[in-house]
Amino acid sequence: MELTGWVKNYDWGRKGINSAVAQLAMANDPDFRLNEEETYAEMWMGTHVCGVSVVKETGETLDRVLKKDLSYLFKVLSINKALSIQVHPNKCEAERLHKERPDIYKDPNHKPELAIALTPFLALVGFMSAEDIMDYIDEFQPLSKLIGKEAVEQLHDSTDAESVKLCYEKLMKTEELVIAKCISEIAKDYQTELKSNDLLDVFTKVNNDFPGDVGVLSLFFLNLIRLQPGQAIYLGANEIHAYLDGDCVECMACSDNVIRAGLTPKYKDVDQLLESVIFESSYKDRKEFVPYRIDGQVQVYIPPVSDFAVITVNIEHTVESYTLEIQAFGSILIVLKGSRILKLKTQQGDKEILVTRGSIVYIPVEAAPEIDFAKSDDCDEDFSGYIATSNYFRVP
Repeated sequence: MELTGWVKNYDWGRKGINSAVAQLAMANDPDFRLNEEETYAEMWMGTHVCGVSVVKETGETLDRVLKKDLSYLFKVLSINKALSIQVHPNKCEAERLHKERPDIYKDPNHKPELAIALTPFLALVGFMSAEDIMDYIDEFQPLSKLIGKEAVEQLHDSTDAESVKLCYEKLMKTEELVIAKCISEIAKDYQTELKSNDLLDVFTKVNNDFPGDVGVLSLFFLNLIRLQPGQAIYLGANEIHAYLDGDCVECMACSDNVIRAGLTPKYKDVDQLLESVIFESSYKDRKEFVPYRIDGQVQVYIPPVSDFAVITVNIEHTVESYTLEIQAFGSILIVLKGSRILKLKTQQGDKEILVTRGSIVYIPVEAAPEIDFAKSDDCDEDFSGYIATSNYFRVP
């Protein structure tokens, strides 16, 4: 089944044709009309109620055809300005929050997620070491003054998660005017220090996009991660993060639960974030999530949850045909480059589909144990695609 993705026009997305989401939507859907003044932030692929995919041939939604929800939600993101400082709840928290506030937390599921960079990609992920946070607080005196002598002294005495928690709680609960004054002083008087710590550009951009927002000061607490195309990060439950810039493929459990606390015009649930978030440090050099290589054409990103995994398929144009072994779980393919003839089994028998950039295809359980990517006529471009599926992988 060929699918049409669901496009989201959030304010943080890239505008017009500069958005990878818009480019893929144009290639995917002949009825899509580009507006150069509109932002195109996300393309959703799956069965989530907030953005379910549509079967091109029939116009039916994928959830109705399958008569069930997939365990994952697949996306492409195109980011121009920061997404919110956020965490995603674990399963128990999600069930409770959905029951208590279904208008904000719209489903009872957890939301671990994997982001694979398509372009140079910038993100804040997890707390830095307590020692690094202490160094920043000492170096940027307006921040030290804001957090207060008692919390700063405890951090010096005990460089641990509890001390980081005390400092971050003080930051997140400070009045907005005080936060704005602190950011203004740093922007005015600490240009040299920002530059020497490789923070000047990102501090300036985030502050321009969200003037005086408490999330700007999270730059002094969270790891700043720079990914190159193909590199990935995995975010488990309650791991604090914010995507800042770039394009990525993202896969997650089938949920839209987000606990926000900064860099957003949306509802900020600061108390819940502080209750849920993991304050233990996660070192920057350990944050890249490395895929498992199957062979020269295929790698698999295998997270520590059963909900999803992502297969990357890269086939040189000189290869006549490539056979990918799969198991009997419904999967979704999106093509980013090149063209191939996808050969697979369906309930109606064997089928061949010409897939090109922007093609989105639901691969049914009947396609197992293998699908073929055959060379298409007159294609001299290498093929690149991503497949989201349930996590049936076991690394040797």
